[in-house]
Amino acid sequence: MSDNKKHVEIYTDGACSGNPGPGGWGAILVHGDHEKEIAGFAKETTNNRMELTAVVEALQSLKAACKVDIYSDSAYLVDCFQKGWMAKWKTNGWRTANKKPVLNIDLWKVIDALVNKHDVRFYKVLGHSGHEYNERADRLAVAQTELAKMA
Repeated sequence: MSDNKKHVEIYTDGACSGNPGPGGWGAILVHGDHEKEIAGFAKETTNNRMELTAVVEALQSLKAACKVDIYSDSAYLVDCFQKGWMAKWKTNGWRTANKKPVLNIDLWKVIDALVNKHDVRFYKVLGHSGHEYNERADRLAVAQTELAKMA
């Protein structure tokens, strides 16, 4: 990794009212003293899809290759990378250890490509534990879920 890459911290969260149901996602990107909030929703989705969409949208918003630390309360997302699931899925033709097709494969493939563009590390944070940025990402996601209900 080149030392001149910009370092960005990204805090993501997804929410869903019903599972499936209307859902929202939120992300906060932090670089030095600069912060950017992004968010969106889907009328019919799942919580896991919203968690993954937050990461996709955040990484896609970066204009150049960066060193990225992603913080999420989603074990589904973080475990995929910390436990090597992604590499195993790809080796198995995008199938799980049980030989079933990987759920949300469309989003996982986009995340895989984006992670390979950047130098990304994933960190698990405890949800609803008072972590400032995680709480803000949660509020963004929940607010978007409310918008999805009205859409």
